[in-house]
Amino acid sequence: MAVIQFIKGIDETVIPDIQLTRSRDGSTGTATFRFINPQILEVSMEKQGDITGMYLLDEEGELVTRDVNAKFINGKPQAIESVYVIKNPESWDRFMRFMERYANDNNLAFKKANK
Repeated sequence: MAVIQFIKGIDETVIPDIQLTRSRDGSTGTATFRFINPQILEVSMEKQGDITGMYLLDEEGELVTRDVNAKFINGKPQAIESVYVIKNPESWDRFMRFMERYANDNNLAFKKANK
C-alpha cells in the first residue's frame, strides 16, 4: 500500500495533482504535488501536530521532502504544494516505483503533457 502523509501516522485522503519534470539526460527531475483542500488542513486536524514534511510511504520505505507550502485564500489555507527533488537516476526509479503503487492504489492514470 502506498500512501502520502504530512504528519506521520495520518494518511492524506485527498489525491493530489502531480506534475513531473525531468532533465534532458533523465538523471534528475522534480515532482510537484498540489493538494486542493487536503484533509490535513481541516480544523479537526489541528490537534494532530504540525506538518513537518511530505512523506511518501510504501513497502520499500519512505521518501521525504521538507519543501511543503500552504496556499491561502482570504486568510484560510486552501491547498498544499510540495516539491520532491529527484537527484539521480536511482532516485528517479525509486520515485516512479512509489508512483506506480500510489496510482494503482488510487486508480490514477498518467497523462503526458503536450509541448
